[in-house]
Amino acid sequence: MQYENLLIEQRENITIVTVNREKAMNALNVQTFSDIDQFFTEEAPSSSSTGFIVTGAGDKAFVAGADIKEFFSLEGEDAKRLSKRGQDIFFKIEQLKKPVIAAVNGFALGGGCELAMACHMRVASEKAKFGLPEVGLGIIPGYGGTQRLTQLIGKSKAMEYTLTGDMINAETALQLGLANHVVPHGESVDKAIEILNKIASKGPLAVGMAIKCINDHFDEKKNGYESEYTGFGDIALTEDFMEGATAFTEKRKANFMGK
Repeated sequence: MQYENLLIEQRENITIVTVNREKAMNALNVQTFSDIDQFFTEEAPSSSSTGFIVTGAGDKAFVAGADIKEFFSLEGEDAKRLSKRGQDIFFKIEQLKKPVIAAVNGFALGGGCELAMACHMRVASEKAKFGLPEVGLGIIPGYGGTQRLTQLIGKSKAMEYTLTGDMINAETALQLGLANHVVPHGESVDKAIEILNKIASKGPLAVGMAIKCINDHFDEKKNGYESEYTGFGDIALTEDFMEGATAFTEKRKANFMGK
């Protein structure tokens, strides 16, 4: 499938999704949101890929934010609908049952930081910069930023960085827990592939269930502990569990089939 503002690349069993608006610092305009929505609604859930990487074109920006020019035409309830749609699209990434890693190769600001935080992990280039600068424009983050930053780095620091709009460099992001790894510039995709290949050796049903249970901890409508014991029971009945347990006792590599 062709997308106007996304490049889709397959590297063996991993799909790399690149936001491709380099001249605009990969800013998230309406079309880019539509492309991301379409990919994570129609392609990703049924893909044979074991994992996904989201990154930005060029070496300056992951995604430098939303396309602010499009905000000037918003009227009435339009802004609420825009924010809700962005949240819904990013939920699709967060709730995908296969791992999604953001390879942050530069600026991840505003909507770009929110996109990175919706992914299950973040691998940052040493030149990466994270931030939610929206208050400097007289608005607030609208695509889940106030919630996910708080989940990742805690209330006090989330307050500081959201209210000041200060940028977070790669090393600080690592210390705060916003980034999982920091690597030399140009190596974030390679590191993400390394992590995804490690995950691919595990039981895919178990990986998907673990993602769900972790997400449910932050969903006020769900009981994460209930999700865990229910998921544990469901997974215990699968062929993958029997294969994994048998392989362990036989001291061999498991051959998981996703059943």
